[in-house]
Amino acid sequence: MAGIGKHHYRAGSASHSCDEIPADDKAMAEFVAMHRKKIEPWLSATFQAEHLNLLIGSGFTTAVGKIAGSAATGMGTISIGGAYEKYINEHAETMAKKMGRGSANIEDQFRSALAVLAGQEITDPDDGNDLRNRINSQMRVFLESLLDTEIGIAKATGKNLIEMEIALQSFLLSFASRTASRERLHIFTTNYDRLIEHGCDLAGIRMIDRFVGALNPVFRASRLDVDYHYNPPGIRGEPRFMEGVVRLTKLHGSLDWIYDDARRTISRLGLPFGAPRDHTGIPKEPVDTVMIYPNPAKDFETTHYPYAELFRDFAASVCRPNAVLFIYGYGFGDDHINRVILDMLSIPSTHLVVAARSVSNRLEAFLSKTREAQTTLLVGTHFSDLQTMTRNYLPKPALDFITARMTALLKERPLEIAVTTPEEAAK
Repeated sequence: MAGIGKHHYRAGSASHSCDEIPADDKAMAEFVAMHRKKIEPWLSATFQAEHLNLLIGSGFTTAVGKIAGSAATGMGTISIGGAYEKYINEHAETMAKKMGRGSANIEDQFRSALAVLAGQEITDPDDGNDLRNRINSQMRVFLESLLDTEIGIAKATGKNLIEMEIALQSFLLSFASRTASRERLHIFTTNYDRLIEHGCDLAGIRMIDRFVGALNPVFRASRLDVDYHYNPPGIRGEPRFMEGVVRLTKLHGSLDWIYDDARRTISRLGLPFGAPRDHTGIPKEPVDTVMIYPNPAKDFETTHYPYAELFRDFAASVCRPNAVLFIYGYGFGDDHINRVILDMLSIPSTHLVVAARSVSNRLEAFLSKTREAQTTLLVGTHFSDLQTMTRNYLPKPALDFITARMTALLKERPLEIAVTTPEEAAK
């Protein structure tokens, strides 16, 4: 985008763009204070929208891992090997370019490999068995790399641990701290790891998803409006909504989802955050068991179970009046998600907030299809930095009932009429 520096924001009528930020502490403090006055009030008002949604991509895990001193899982290409590797890679590249994502990644390769496998198991079972073994091997490596990411974050110590947990909890609470009278925050993520679930556990946030059950939670297609309530002391028959409750939808599946072929159901494993690689819950042959599928490139692929339900939740949550979608760490490389966001912005009262380290070609192409009045941007390593955002620019992560009540009382209190004598008035 022309005229945008490395550090840029656009929040309502306020905007700023520069290539360098202050180096010394005093100048940086002044820089932050000046821009906080413009960004924080705007975001605070935005977060009070009737429907608030949060979309998190792999950049979120990378940011948290960096604070914890741990590297996150890469999404680069792999070598599957075998007689069909050339065709798999060529198809993956073609589909990636068709989706406007540029070069293929590991998800594109898995998607193409699974498509080849489906055909080979029909026409040539022997070749299909070899390809299946190769995909199983690479998927197992990918699963282990996801576990390594979680392990690195879970094993953070000292200052890294404290700063990571503060940033993670503060970020989530900034969005989840909505009064119970408003609709719940709905978190969507394309990540397979359980970092969001881990952060909610740390912050004491209760999650609602489509899984039902205690010992063996099962994915349910029914869209029941389940929620958390409590009965105030001394009040009967008037349950109230609890604070600190969010809804969670993992659009691409999860590390701990498995498919039970016998029951034809999807279950969630009791897999600890940062579980070791040899944990018994990690299957040796993940092709048929772990719900960790590549992002679909064609419309009909999104109708596969459970994607129909997951993407229906996404579209239903964001595509309605007075909805706000905050995006962090998502690279706009999934056409099926981009299409839903553009549909959302066709409703004039909706708004999109994007936090990104830079304006990539994909982001620029997406923004060219939107209206500036409906978008807020936080771009650059300063304005989109997780710690900087939570400390300075995101709304205060708390339900400040005392301040709200005090404001209401001051508004209701009648003005005091001062009585003065003529002599005092003359003075």
